[in-house]
Amino acid sequence: MEQQELTIHGKRLKYRIGGKGPLVLLIHGMAGSATTWKQVMPALSERFTVLAPDLLGHGDSEKSKGDYSLGAMASTLRDLIVALGYKRATVVGQSYGGGIALQFAYQYPERCERLVLVNAGGLGTEVNPLLRMLTLPGSEAILLVACAPPVRRIVEIIGRFLLRKKLENATVIPELWRSYTSLGTVEGRRAFLRTLRAVIDRGGQSVSAHDKLHLAAGMPTLIIWGAEDPVIPVEHAHAAHAVIQGSWLEIIEGVGHYPHCEAPERFVESLTEFIESTRPARIKVSQKRILRSPSPAGTALD
Repeated sequence: MEQQELTIHGKRLKYRIGGKGPLVLLIHGMAGSATTWKQVMPALSERFTVLAPDLLGHGDSEKSKGDYSLGAMASTLRDLIVALGYKRATVVGQSYGGGIALQFAYQYPERCERLVLVNAGGLGTEVNPLLRMLTLPGSEAILLVACAPPVRRIVEIIGRFLLRKKLENATVIPELWRSYTSLGTVEGRRAFLRTLRAVIDRGGQSVSAHDKLHLAAGMPTLIIWGAEDPVIPVEHAHAAHAVIQGSWLEIIEGVGHYPHCEAPERFVESLTEFIESTRPARIKVSQKRILRSPSPAGTALD
């Protein structure tokens, strides 16, 4: 799938698209890009139209100053879908992209046929301490040193050694390397920190979808999580599954934060089965839907 470009509201947005069939929107995580989905896009495109953008501030998309909130990202993705001539999509989000997927489903339920949360943010406060540390004052200087060319060369040598040794979790090293090198420019680091501070503070994840998860009732929802995730604990998956009525839960043993990279065949199989076994939602925004209260913990509203 070749990279294409679209200008939305004066900002350049890069994306990859291919295949035929119902639209599947793939949303990458923080400091990531559409490349993170490269192991699953070919197989998915055999049954679906696959759209994988580089979010603003990420990959090859524009990294200018602006609003990096979940709501702004969701709005941009809505505009991308409309600009490309599509009405609805199955929305798949990993990590930070999962938070955007949740926001998209909340803001534009009429455009969301299904919701797929992959090691998603926005479901609890807990997060890796390193990300919390990077929200503190002075983190710009830390990243400047950590991403300097001499340090990057050392990290690259270590990564190549681990790949040659085929050590456990070596499958995620290319993904981690792409995220790390994306911080090698001033623009990349600034965009990363703006994104990070929009959703995380010194106390952990600062944005939560829990008060609105009951609104997902009626929308087919799949939760995929790596059991060994060191970034966002797997307990968040179980908690969300308990609240979202009728949701599917897929916990993959021996896998960490990137199921689509670490277990691509299992990921494609699970996502394909979910899409082909569920009817797309047709949810309209109404006063009754917005004003109703969440049900007690561990249950969900009809």
